[in-house]
Amino acid sequence: MVVRYELTGSALAGVRFAISPLNELVLSLRSWRDPGRYPLHLSWFRRTRPLHEQLDTEALGALVSPRNWVPDFLTPQPSSPLTRFEDELARLSSTPAATVAQGLLATYETDAQIPEVLRGDNALQRVVSALNGYWELCFAPDWPRMRAVLEADVTYRGRQIAQHGLAAMFADLTDRVRMDDEGIEVRTGPGTVWSGRADQGLTLVPTLWTSAVCVAVSPDELSTIIYLARGSATLWESAPPPTSAALAGVLGSHRAALLQRLAAPASSTELALKLGVTPTAVNQHLRALRSAGLLVAVRDGRSVLYRRSDLADQMLASVAPG
Repeated sequence: MVVRYELTGSALAGVRFAISPLNELVLSLRSWRDPGRYPLHLSWFRRTRPLHEQLDTEALGALVSPRNWVPDFLTPQPSSPLTRFEDELARLSSTPAATVAQGLLATYETDAQIPEVLRGDNALQRVVSALNGYWELCFAPDWPRMRAVLEADVTYRGRQIAQHGLAAMFADLTDRVRMDDEGIEVRTGPGTVWSGRADQGLTLVPTLWTSAVCVAVSPDELSTIIYLARGSATLWESAPPPTSAALAGVLGSHRAALLQRLAAPASSTELALKLGVTPTAVNQHLRALRSAGLLVAVRDGRSVLYRRSDLADQMLASVAPG
């Protein structure tokens, strides 16, 4: 399927980034159907799989069609990088019946294919309850780590736009997205070509749960591109990466490991989780490295993200083998 978003003139100023906890929760359900398609999350899936016995698996499993599609009303366009799950769930619970019916039909192709559990007046509230249970049991404990990766991606993309422009940023998202003089073209697979609504701008949503790129099932939906977040492969890593013995000898192993990690921006919470130390310890190291001119701090909403400075990049390059 090829989707074109007309994006010229004033619409260019409407390109924005947002993060959706509900999107992440719903898209992760696709791993239930075929965990092997999401190898980066196998450790998480194995850890949370026993908890599925406490969930409404009938309702949750029905939200993903045999084509691996999910209804658009379950992945609403978020408005901010700071979107809260509670707010999205409240909005979902008030979705009009006609919107639900339209979304299910677009996902399952025919009315006869829509699972029985998704029919009836109380189906939406059952879905909302099932998603809330899934969030509390399987997602909320790991959400700070997930959000840190998503926020780091947003910061990185914003820096790309500032330094190299929109076209360079779109080219770096995935080889399935390109920008030309008339707008944005997204290739999601074989199928028809349609143009989406871009009169209100275009929202870019990083995710941890796709292998390429996603767009709305229906051309009537607001223009949104969901793409694989940069750094997704490191999400569940916990061991520090190998560091140069020379660098560790000068800075210490923990600070050398932090510099190795910070090729991409990350928060202190994310770093603490990945390095297996306390946030207090990480913050002490971050302050020392920043005072030495080796880190740059960038505020993103309520979070502070750290990345290596040019000086740190030069220092790492000088001690790299070969």
